[in-house]
Amino acid sequence: MEEGIPNPSSPYAQEGTDAHRLVELKLKLVTEQITKRKYNTEVKRLKASSQYYGQSMEDYAQQHVDLVMEDLASMPGADLYSETRVDFGEWAPGGWGTADTILVNDDVLSIWDYKYGKGVRVRADHNVQLMLYALGAYHDLGLLYDFSTVRMTINQPRIDNLASFEMSLQELLDWGKNVVMPAADKALNGEGPWNFENPSSTAFYRAAGFDKHLAEANLKIRKYKFKEANTLTDAEIADILDQAPRIKRWLTAVEDYATDQVLTHGKEIPGYKVVEGRSVRVITDKDKAESILESAGIEDIFKPQELKTLTALERLVGKKEFNELLGELVDKPQGKPTLVPEEDHRKPFTPSSAQDDFDEYNEDTIKGEK
Repeated sequence: MEEGIPNPSSPYAQEGTDAHRLVELKLKLVTEQITKRKYNTEVKRLKASSQYYGQSMEDYAQQHVDLVMEDLASMPGADLYSETRVDFGEWAPGGWGTADTILVNDDVLSIWDYKYGKGVRVRADHNVQLMLYALGAYHDLGLLYDFSTVRMTINQPRIDNLASFEMSLQELLDWGKNVVMPAADKALNGEGPWNFENPSSTAFYRAAGFDKHLAEANLKIRKYKFKEANTLTDAEIADILDQAPRIKRWLTAVEDYATDQVLTHGKEIPGYKVVEGRSVRVITDKDKAESILESAGIEDIFKPQELKTLTALERLVGKKEFNELLGELVDKPQGKPTLVPEEDHRKPFTPSSAQDDFDEYNEDTIKGEK
C-alpha cells in the first residue's frame, strides 16, 4: 500500500535529529573521541542550523549523557559506540537501524535509546525496536565481546520516562529465530496478520488516508447510530473514548491525503477546497531583538531562560514602539495549506504556490522520530 508514496520528514523528526546530534557530541566530548574545540565548532553549527536548539535541549541532553556515563562506569572495561548503524538482516532481510548509544564489555551489552518526543510514552519492556537493535549489535560486535546479558534502556526525559529491560543473550537469539524470522518471511511475501484496530499498526502508516480497510475499521463506531435507546450508556461512552485517539489520527490522515490530492494532482474533492491557513508572526533573529530591547532600556523581556513571545513583548512595549524597535525583525510566514468547505470565504490556493508549503508543514501524515 505504501509503495511509491514519499516518506517526508516532519518538524518532530527534525527536532529529534537535532536533539540526538547534541547528545552524540556531548558523549564524544566526555569520552575524548573529539576535542573541546571540535565540540564547540559542531555545537555552533547546530545552533545556526536548528530552529529547535535551546537551553531545554541542552539540559535534557546533559541529563541523558550523565545517565549513560553512570551506566558506563558500572561496566568495567566497556566501550562506547555512539550513533552506530546495526545490521539485523540475518533475522529480517534488509533490516538495519541506528542505535543511539551502545555500551559493551565481556559481560553486558547495554543499549540506550534517547526518545526526545513527548507525544507517546515508550515502554522498554520487550521493546521490539531495541530488541532488533540488540540483534544487530550482536551481529556486529558478538565476535569482539563475550557478553551474555542484554540490557535495553529508554530515556524519554521530557515526560520523565526512564525504564530498562534485561534479558539473556540466549533469550534474545531465541526471539530472533522463533519470532522475527518467521514474521519477516511472511511480511516479505505479503502475508501475515494486520490488525487495523491496533494503534501501533497504523501509527506511521503512509497509506492511512486512502486505505479502505482502515476506514472500515474506524467507521465501526457507526454502530451506535442504530441503538434503540436515545442515550449512550456509560460503557458505550467509554468505548468511544477508547477509540477516539485512533480515529482522530485517521481523520487527520484522510484530510492530509485529500489536501495533497488537490495540491499535487489537481483533483477536486466534492464540496471542499484548499486555502491558506492561519499564520503566526515570528521574530526572525531573537538574539538581535534581545540586544535592541536591552539597549532601549526595556526590562522584564524574558520568561525562564528565553525571550518572551512576540505577543507578550508587543503588549509589554506597546504596539507603536514595538514596531519602531523590532518591525524589521518580524515576519509573517505563509500559512499552512488547509482543507475547508467550499463555502469558506478565503480564496483557493493555486497548486503551484501551495505545494512547497504543504510539503514543509505536513506534520500529520507521518509523525516519525528518529
